[in-house]
Amino acid sequence: MKFQQTIKEDIEISGIGLHTGVLSKVVIKPAPTNHGIKFKRIDLKDAPIIDASVSNVVDVTRGTTIGSQGAEVHTIEHLLAAIHGLNIDNLLIEIDNLEVPILDGSAKGYVDLFIKSGFKDQDEHRLELVIDETITYSNPKSGVDIHIVPSDKFRITFMMDYKHQSLGTQYTSYYSIREEFINNVAPARTFCLLSEVNNLLDCDLIKGGSLDNSLVFIDTELNDKEIKKIKEKINISSQAIDSPNGLLNDTELRYYNEPVRHKLLDLIGDLRLLGMPIKGHVIAARSGHFANIELVKNIRKKYLKKGVKQGMANKKQKISFDIREVLNILPHRYPFLLIDKINNLISGEEVHAIKNVTFNEPFFQGHFSGQPVMPGVLLIESMAQAGGFLVLNTIPSPESKLMYISAIENTRFKKTVVPGDQLKITARLLKFKLNTCKIQATIHVNNDLVAESTFLASVVNRSI
Repeated sequence: MKFQQTIKEDIEISGIGLHTGVLSKVVIKPAPTNHGIKFKRIDLKDAPIIDASVSNVVDVTRGTTIGSQGAEVHTIEHLLAAIHGLNIDNLLIEIDNLEVPILDGSAKGYVDLFIKSGFKDQDEHRLELVIDETITYSNPKSGVDIHIVPSDKFRITFMMDYKHQSLGTQYTSYYSIREEFINNVAPARTFCLLSEVNNLLDCDLIKGGSLDNSLVFIDTELNDKEIKKIKEKINISSQAIDSPNGLLNDTELRYYNEPVRHKLLDLIGDLRLLGMPIKGHVIAARSGHFANIELVKNIRKKYLKKGVKQGMANKKQKISFDIREVLNILPHRYPFLLIDKINNLISGEEVHAIKNVTFNEPFFQGHFSGQPVMPGVLLIESMAQAGGFLVLNTIPSPESKLMYISAIENTRFKKTVVPGDQLKITARLLKFKLNTCKIQATIHVNNDLVAESTFLASVVNRSI
């Protein structure tokens, strides 16, 4: 069981963005447990914060851009790859412009800074999504195919295939080992084809591109006009166009298959937008940012639909659910849904739920007029719903099941519950065998015990 990690000290770095050409200063700060990775645009009014989440991806044109509240951060994949490859869970990334610095076109600069800062173990366990079925994205027209299959560890196999001999077919594989990422993946630099450069310039991209931060593979002959345009934009000599090693900048590759390693780097960064590490094998053929993000969306959709629950690596790990995810598991609806949020689920063992009691609850109109008190039977029901969430979460296809109470034992009411109270409900699974379970539950308000009960229940098929 691994603990979450952050960094020990603040990190500062400045540089230009690859596509916008803007100069940005980035300050990366340690963050508390369960914070995740967040970007903060400190140059904008109210300093909006953007979660590094696939739900916030707004563009994948030659890079991954996230946005929220009218703010965007461009080309985040190399920084996220460094974070993912080094197993960092919680960071606040302050940036004073709209694009992350490209540095030398790889993730090495970020990795070096993280290592210099040092890593700090935190007091919460790391969530890991365990893939238990194949999830796929493919585009037959473009020959793109990327999928993830069950595996006992996180690994990636990547193949790319370019028609021109300067690149050709390349292959690489990766196992989730920090040292392997540091030495064999992080230093791989971004690249493009010479035939793409003028089109990228015409699309108002690579404004910050240069031969110091990009590899350009020669795949075509250019006319004098095209050469002049490129020379003006990225400052190269005429001799570089005729480079004997197939690279515009006539430099040595860091690896014989550096381009496919950089594609792997981009994929590692894009996968971090899932919000947690994965235990599964990603197999990618000719994938880019669009396909990477589509796979992450498909993974997220699949496991949110399941309640995300069976996919957690260790039963002792803590998992929280908002109301939308609660509705994916429980069949109850207004006005009889008495759970607002799951704060913590230890799968198959224990659940901690919240119910906020307001004066708008319909039962207060008659219980009692002038002195509203939450009915004891509804306190029992709220405990039963928490227990139902715990039980249904442990079985396949919970949306096709119901839990019926067969007995209620040892129920005690200690204090009344009134509008404004917040119910903190704990339910523990004592036994679950042959679709019959025993659950013990309590409710606390302001640390005071207000109710407790034990339930016997059966899990049955839901009628269509």
